[in-house]
Amino acid sequence: MYYDDHGVPHFHAAYSGDEASISIETLTILEGAIPRRAQRLIREWALLHRPELTENWRLARARLPLVRINPLD
Repeated sequence: MYYDDHGVPHFHAAYSGDEASISIETLTILEGAIPRRAQRLIREWALLHRPELTENWRLARARLPLVRINPLD
């Protein structure tokens, strides 16, 4: 997440040089592109961490430090 992001709550994902912005609510790609295999892993991770993603979005809007979210095991 970036402090200056606008629009719907979302996070950024990167994989092998590809990048995308992904909606926290729907987990759809808003902008960019990521390979399908990576999309599945990102979706699995985001489903597990949706509350933390939502909280980090709130923190970013308030310009407060974000909380680290663990990677997918």
